[in-house]
Amino acid sequence: MNRERIYLFDTTLRDGQQTPGIDFSVEDKIAIAGLLDDFGIDYVEGGYPGANPTDTDFFAKRRTRNASFVAFGMTRRAGVSTSNDPGLAALIQSSADAICFVAKSWDYHVRVALGCTNEENIESIAASVGAALAAGREPMVDCEHFFDGYKANPAYALACARAAFEAGARWVVLCDTNGGTQPAEIREIVAAVVAAGIPGERLGIHAHDDTGQAVANSLAAIEAGVRQVQGTLNGIGERCGNANLISIIPTLMLKPVYAGRFRTGISAEKLADISRLSHAFDELLNRAPELQAPYVGASAFATKAGIHASALLKEPQTYEHVPPESVGNSRRVMISDQGGKSNFVAELTRRGIAVDKSDPRLDTLIAIVKEREAQGYAYEGADASFDLLARRTLGRVPDFFTVDSFRCMVERRFDANGQLKTVSEAVVRVTVDGETLMSVAEGHGPVNALDIALRKDLGKYQAEIADLALADYKVRILNGGTEAVTRVLIESQDGAGNRWWTVGVSDNIIDASFQALMDSIIYKLVINREKAGLAAK
Repeated sequence: MNRERIYLFDTTLRDGQQTPGIDFSVEDKIAIAGLLDDFGIDYVEGGYPGANPTDTDFFAKRRTRNASFVAFGMTRRAGVSTSNDPGLAALIQSSADAICFVAKSWDYHVRVALGCTNEENIESIAASVGAALAAGREPMVDCEHFFDGYKANPAYALACARAAFEAGARWVVLCDTNGGTQPAEIREIVAAVVAAGIPGERLGIHAHDDTGQAVANSLAAIEAGVRQVQGTLNGIGERCGNANLISIIPTLMLKPVYAGRFRTGISAEKLADISRLSHAFDELLNRAPELQAPYVGASAFATKAGIHASALLKEPQTYEHVPPESVGNSRRVMISDQGGKSNFVAELTRRGIAVDKSDPRLDTLIAIVKEREAQGYAYEGADASFDLLARRTLGRVPDFFTVDSFRCMVERRFDANGQLKTVSEAVVRVTVDGETLMSVAEGHGPVNALDIALRKDLGKYQAEIADLALADYKVRILNGGTEAVTRVLIESQDGAGNRWWTVGVSDNIIDASFQALMDSIIYKLVINREKAGLAAK
């Protein structure tokens, strides 16, 4: 069967940059463009040259090897020739392979936002496409607010799309800019556009996620005929975000209803890198990956219910809709008070810890986990702390160091300039191979001070933890009142890209944090030895 080609268009660097709190530098954009290019995306939209110094610098030269490098910008202004429009000139003079023009296709916006006539707007669309073609660039047009415009005035919305198509645009992209259109409406309207004479192989979809349906709307548009799909990495974007390409791509490639009809430019080998791509992007944004993200999240193929785990271990297909390895993820049978022996044995085996199901120490471990979770610990979210607990119960963790005591002080005072400031200082005393070491550190808050002091001097182990860094810190109050029990979860990472979670619970937030910090360091030392082939004795 001859499958139809779906073209993937990434707008992370342009539309994604409108996400609150995200502001890419030129270096960031170069790095992200490289990730997208290596992965096999067809079009990488880099931004709006001429609109700001960052985008102008980014488009000073071509930033992709294989993907089409796309510049975004407005159509020619009404009443101005293409040769005299500075915005259009910046697009054509950039190093882009293709130009994506944004054009109003809702007559309400033409009147309110552009302040020109409907006919002048259509003329601007056609003239801009013609100018891009004359400059040797591949033109495409984002028909902004197309679906709302079509519902308000079908004839005019179609006239805008047809003007782009007849002028020679390679792609006419139908945009659900406000993100409120429903999948059934998307199918109906796309079908109407195709029936009006614009073939599907020239149509694209650009969906926003304001009702949580951007992925569903994108797939509905593909089913109705479009052959280009636009989106962003991890669904970032203004307001509620854009269609998430990290969810769309595996669905197109792995689900028979799509894979039997369509193909993309992504190979199966590259698809197995999609989890790494998603996590690398989150790392660049300095944020923790979403645990429950479809396909790529750490919980995407995880189960903690005993009956589910038992079935999963016998036949993975019972609770997995695709093989985890097909998207570079892995199966996790999580440990909690809901789990039975099957969960524990499977998780221990995955971690390289051999234990017989009849071993009484396994019963001890299960009892400890259930008791601790009743106290507030959460091992399904703290894999490293569970690993250490299991190894200790089975007698397999060496005594690397002993913390004899720690002290933390918080002082609020005026500095030499008369400015009020709060200073945190921590003192940690540890014993390593019979030698007592004491470290003092100041930090941004007591936990940071403790973290610095604890890792300041661990004697012969110091070099091993040089690349250890705290990546995330979460606090949850488990009951009310000022004497409440507190659970602290800490995510750590090292220079090799490994990430792990540890947990601490106490009625003292500093003590809970210190428990999690110690587990993090000890886990790092344990995995170092495993990687070096030195089994802990």
